[in-house]
Amino acid sequence: MSDGDSSPLDDVPLADVREALVSWYMADHRSFPWRETTDPYEILVSEVMSQQTQLGRVVDAWEGFLERWPTTAALAAANRSDVVAFWTSHSLGYNNRAKYLHEAAQQVEDEFDGEFPTDPDGLSELMGVGPYTANAVASFAFDNGDAVVDTNVKRVLYRAFDVPDDDAAFEAAAQELMPDGASRVWNNAIMELGGVACEKTPACDEAGCPWRPWCHAYETGDFTAPDVPTQPSFEGSRRQFRGRIVNALKDHDDLSLDELGPKVRVDYVPDGTHGREWLRGLLDDLADDGLVDVEETEEGLFARLRRS
Repeated sequence: MSDGDSSPLDDVPLADVREALVSWYMADHRSFPWRETTDPYEILVSEVMSQQTQLGRVVDAWEGFLERWPTTAALAAANRSDVVAFWTSHSLGYNNRAKYLHEAAQQVEDEFDGEFPTDPDGLSELMGVGPYTANAVASFAFDNGDAVVDTNVKRVLYRAFDVPDDDAAFEAAAQELMPDGASRVWNNAIMELGGVACEKTPACDEAGCPWRPWCHAYETGDFTAPDVPTQPSFEGSRRQFRGRIVNALKDHDDLSLDELGPKVRVDYVPDGTHGREWLRGLLDDLADDGLVDVEETEEGLFARLRRS
């Protein structure tokens, strides 16, 4: 991180960024059953199962596990070998996680009178519950956690706000971004962003990423990240933007530069770096290739696909 008290988020409009992400998430997100509950036991089971298994495959296992052992009391009373056998039959990774989950249920019953601790420190006392899992359960069950920082979140912060590849920097930036008292929706939202829009191969426009207006990677075309050492050659390239122009013109007889620009770049500003001059250069390339016609009229410059 920079010297002194500076932060990569110093010039970021935090209120706008927060509102954009939460609105995007609330409008549409992947549906997982553990997102529809605040039961800490159900959330803990989902977190432990997800450590080595793709989320899509976790759903059936999670539902089957809770149907068989619906409460910590039921799980605590179960034969540990049955729990391990279930774990193995569903290919959920290391069997130790099943053993720890069983023991954690016994702790809740025996040491906490059947009630889960409500903060990360208390949850960390449960067998097999590390800092990340404790924070996730505190966030999603009790809305009482810190910012979650996993690989997806690091990738988002690195790309969007140019946060250095440093664990302390990621932790600080994630915490600064998260609105006070909103860990449940915020952590779900930023993890969803990393899971559907800012994957290793980004899907910025396809997923309607809400952070495109502020995103350093979207502006520069550099989509490398700590877990993405090789930059995709297409993302952010002139070839990509030329494709966007052609796609935008397909459904219109013609478009003015200022009508076309926002369809090509979300941060289009007529007199800006990626404004009319930049767009005209792309159109000239397409005209040279015989794909587009550009016409100067009294009302301004218009572009249309060249019809054969």
